[in-house]
Amino acid sequence: MKKILLLLANGFEAVEASVFTDVLGWNKWEGDGTTDVVTVGLHEQLQCTWNFKVTPEKLLHEIVLEDFDALAIPGGFEEAGFYEDAFSEEFQAVVRHFDEQKKPIATICVASLILGHSGILQHRQATTYNHPTSKRLAQLKGYGAAIVNERIVQTDHIITSSNPGTAFDVAFRLLETLTSAPNTAKVKELMGFH
Repeated sequence: MKKILLLLANGFEAVEASVFTDVLGWNKWEGDGTTDVVTVGLHEQLQCTWNFKVTPEKLLHEIVLEDFDALAIPGGFEEAGFYEDAFSEEFQAVVRHFDEQKKPIATICVASLILGHSGILQHRQATTYNHPTSKRLAQLKGYGAAIVNERIVQTDHIITSSNPGTAFDVAFRLLETLTSAPNTAKVKELMGFH
């Protein structure tokens, strides 16, 4: 069984978290059965970007990082306080652990800024929210990342993406990394992605 740590910052976007629970959950029941997602946060209750409260299954201090095979992180909004948890030393330590172990790390939208803040994107290709009105690409570049203006950028074991519209694609790419292309194709077909 592959255990995936779904790391939730206060202020995360619910839709960006739900793609991981859905795709990997479909795989658990309808695919090869090898994926198990555990939702983890710093607080007993988390407030999503828009009026939605979530109770993570575990608090970060309750888990053992070595028990997990991959890390998934949804983005969120500064206005909702996302970066307070995202840039915390606790989150940074998690990111560095998975990078040092070369285990898959999948991020959606501005969650790649968490990776940048941790220092692991120095001289690595990556992307983040890329709307022309946004400052986020420049912010990521400021962390030393080599910006690639594409929807999804995968460098080694790290997946970054440019907006919420990429969410399902990121989740499927993580599933393929953890299982196989034929298994991922089967799950996609069962979920209606043709």
